[in-house]
Amino acid sequence: MILNNVTPITGNGQTNIYLKNGKQLPLGGVAASALQLDFGGALAFPGLVNSHDHLDFNLFPQLGDKTYNNYTEWGNYIHTNYKQEIEAVLKVPSALRVSWGIFKNLLCGVTTVVNHGEHLVVKNAPITIEQGHSIHSLQFEKWWKLKLNNPLKRKMPATIHIGEGDDNLANNEIDQLNHWNLLHKKLIGVHGIAMTGEQAKKFEALVWCPESNYFLFNKTARIDHLKNHTTILFGTDSTLTGNWNIWDHIRLARKTKMLTDAELYNSMYPRRAFCNLTDGHHDGAIVVTKKQPATNVFESFYATNPSDILLVIHHSQIRLFDASLLDQLKGIDLRNFSQVTINGCCKYIEGDLPGLMQQIKSYYPEAVFPVSAN
Repeated sequence: MILNNVTPITGNGQTNIYLKNGKQLPLGGVAASALQLDFGGALAFPGLVNSHDHLDFNLFPQLGDKTYNNYTEWGNYIHTNYKQEIEAVLKVPSALRVSWGIFKNLLCGVTTVVNHGEHLVVKNAPITIEQGHSIHSLQFEKWWKLKLNNPLKRKMPATIHIGEGDDNLANNEIDQLNHWNLLHKKLIGVHGIAMTGEQAKKFEALVWCPESNYFLFNKTARIDHLKNHTTILFGTDSTLTGNWNIWDHIRLARKTKMLTDAELYNSMYPRRAFCNLTDGHHDGAIVVTKKQPATNVFESFYATNPSDILLVIHHSQIRLFDASLLDQLKGIDLRNFSQVTINGCCKYIEGDLPGLMQQIKSYYPEAVFPVSAN
């Protein structure tokens, strides 16, 4: 497949990209039969990596109506005050909830998502699902010390919610975690609002989820300081604490000015932080979006919304494309795709998304989706 006249975010002007077997190859070896698509200067970049999500929790609305001191206070609060809302969503079978979580990410141009929680059985997903050694937290994981020091997982980095709050409990548990890391495992913290620079030095990486943080605590981690002591990655968390569109999360992060445009961009492409994940290129994933007029590549990138996405390629397979490309894709088997509309823009997405939404509504009629079926 050849993507003609695209503008790579890290390149110099328009170019053509030849993709074969999940790799970008020199144009000199192009097969005569290769599919060619012309984009007239549209922006191209590797598929996004969402380094923190709970795939089975993305049917929930945002739950919470005040500022909390820490995650335990919030967790106890919503199970008391939003019991009916929680029970309504949990009536949907887990497999359907997970499928929607995958589609939520794909619609935004995310081609790799790191799921936090119990290991999910996911087959034939249109994106890469990373599932490593997850520990929920010190307060909600009864056997966290044993899980952390499991000798069978000694070489696997442990990912854990940590320092999620603005009080002594949130800060002290970071030291407690480090104290009990007897096997000196690599640690990937999530949130780290209460984290100090000294504490950050003991972490392989910290996943920043600013929208979730501001919704619950009206503040976020001091990423401008912590970036000097550990690697910063980017995640959304689930819709329990943030909206479905990762691009809104990214723009909120950019608004804080705690990372430069290049640093924020790089936070979406982790290198070997998790057990199998190497970088954003490992799955042959490319996203092409409309380029905003009269802007540089970073301005255009940060202005992106799901409706702007023209093409998503993962493992050399087209997973999503805009209806404007239909004439150039005459050979594609549309039986593998379904049509949906996002903000007035028609998209073809691999799989039966309208059927999934219908199934979910049969269990949970109150479900609200950001797309409509055509």
